[in-house]
Amino acid sequence: MNLTKPVVFVIDDDASIRKSIQRLLTAADYQTEAFESASAFLARSPHPAPTCVIVDVQMPGLNGLDFQQALIQRRREEQLIFISGNANIPMCVQVMKAGAVDFLPKPFKSRNLIACIERALDRSREHRQRAAERNEARALLDLLTPRELEVLQLVVQGLLNKQIGAELGMAEQTVKVHRGRVTQKLRAASAVELSQIVQRAGVSVPLKH
Repeated sequence: MNLTKPVVFVIDDDASIRKSIQRLLTAADYQTEAFESASAFLARSPHPAPTCVIVDVQMPGLNGLDFQQALIQRRREEQLIFISGNANIPMCVQVMKAGAVDFLPKPFKSRNLIACIERALDRSREHRQRAAERNEARALLDLLTPRELEVLQLVVQGLLNKQIGAELGMAEQTVKVHRGRVTQKLRAASAVELSQIVQRAGVSVPLKH
């Protein structure tokens, strides 16, 4: 399997449905992998590229709803498309509120499924891009000393060097030195860029090291 290519996973205890969906997806040039149970899928290592999972709601063992919760608890980001032959509104609302891409009642049209898959893979790409940016920003913040983090905290709050010095009990020139090191380590040219890095890192102010 190509580890850099998006994969569409299919989870359904009905072998005929699994094979039917896989044939459709293969014909549409998707890389696919199928499982007869949600537990079997969870035993597999997460795919490193964008993914979506087509999962039946009603299955023996771990059902689709419990599977969704298991992914959330494990902080996995596979995008889910639910399918069901016995769909109801409360069930649909529940899975959509929990982050599902869509809920398709069986039988569904091929073009509707393909459209859902494209939305799911687009969302997966966006999530992975944001995660990569967050990890990069956090790695940069890890380069800062505790004192530099304190200076950064006050910079992103909009304080001037003189105000930062008064707040931290240091000379303004010393603040300039720390601030220069912060901007150099974070590769930022302005306070705005520093704030953007903090935002991408998902770190709330005040910062904690």
